[in-house]
Amino acid sequence: MKKEALIVGAGYAGSVSARVLAEAGWQVTILEKRNHIAGNAYDYIDENGVRRHQYGPHIFHTSSQQAVDFLSRFTDWYPYEHRVLGYIEGQLVPIPFNLTSIDRLFEQEKAEHLKQVLTDSYGRETKVPILQLRQSSDPEVRRLAEYIYEHVFKYYTMKQWGYSAEEIDPAVTGRVPVHISYDDRYFQDSFQKMPAEGFTVMFRKMLDHPRIRVQLNTEACEHIRIDLSQQKILVDGQVFDGLLIYTGLIDELLQYCQGDLPYRSLEFEIQTHEGDYQPVGTVNYPTPASQHPYTRISEYKKLMRPDTQPKDRTTIAIEYPCVYQRNGQKGRVPYYPVFTAASRAQYEAYRAQVAGMENLLLLGRLAEYRYYNMDAAVVSALKACEAYLD
Repeated sequence: MKKEALIVGAGYAGSVSARVLAEAGWQVTILEKRNHIAGNAYDYIDENGVRRHQYGPHIFHTSSQQAVDFLSRFTDWYPYEHRVLGYIEGQLVPIPFNLTSIDRLFEQEKAEHLKQVLTDSYGRETKVPILQLRQSSDPEVRRLAEYIYEHVFKYYTMKQWGYSAEEIDPAVTGRVPVHISYDDRYFQDSFQKMPAEGFTVMFRKMLDHPRIRVQLNTEACEHIRIDLSQQKILVDGQVFDGLLIYTGLIDELLQYCQGDLPYRSLEFEIQTHEGDYQPVGTVNYPTPASQHPYTRISEYKKLMRPDTQPKDRTTIAIEYPCVYQRNGQKGRVPYYPVFTAASRAQYEAYRAQVAGMENLLLLGRLAEYRYYNMDAAVVSALKACEAYLD
């Protein structure tokens, strides 16, 4: 194989791979269909002087020293611990649901009793998936679980995914368990910091290497085709003998021969307000769609170092989940794979068609049809590239 890599996508999977291979002597070309690098982590200073995340809030957190060490080569950091509040029965309470949430929603005597019941069953400083709580043998735990399910999970899940919680893979609902703790942080990772100059600057420095060339506004699938009969990669009609790292939609790469894989997308209503809008960076609305048709509101300046953001105005993004439609009027960005038995089987059928192609590496959330946190995407790319290093 030539030491030449063609990478589709300039998000985490593509950019990390590009840097690793370039430093190992490879010539790397990145094809990016958007007019910017950094994938969905792209951010910029908007008209209000706020650093806005164009594709929704991205919060970096990890317990992986490997991810921290790699990214720290391209950015300084500032501490930020994300806190999320949920609108429940007219109050804002911590999400994930925890002991503080119980204190705010129930009268003191009942709250103390419920906290003791949970502690006796599961211990302190533990995290329990809501589906496990609902299956408890203790009727009081089950009643509390039904309350939490109704007010935190049920309608949020329906709005976010278009399915009930029972229809979605338990790994999805398990990502936001109930915390039997007073720790109000959304994440408990050992490293919780944000890039000091934003994600886009970090990516720009990562891609600043003489052996990396980035082509923006380039639709990769107009140039790349997989010849399945010969198991060859064709670039502009010619056989490509280098390494293709593909981080885009696998169904698009294979010309939708197994049908469209299902994704959820997001649409954002951006508003400007004076001063501050809400007490924390993100407020969730786990209410019926008839009450709030959106899932959450993000106030971007709350995610940034206060001395770098304006005090007299703010930018908020109201988030509306929707079905991904590649040719639709809205929902044209695929955010989250929809994990069902049918979609997994469909993905595996796609994967099987290229399983024997040694110079094709499918990498990242779209190509692998899985959810990646940012740190996991970094670690996955580092590991995948090891096989191609001398």
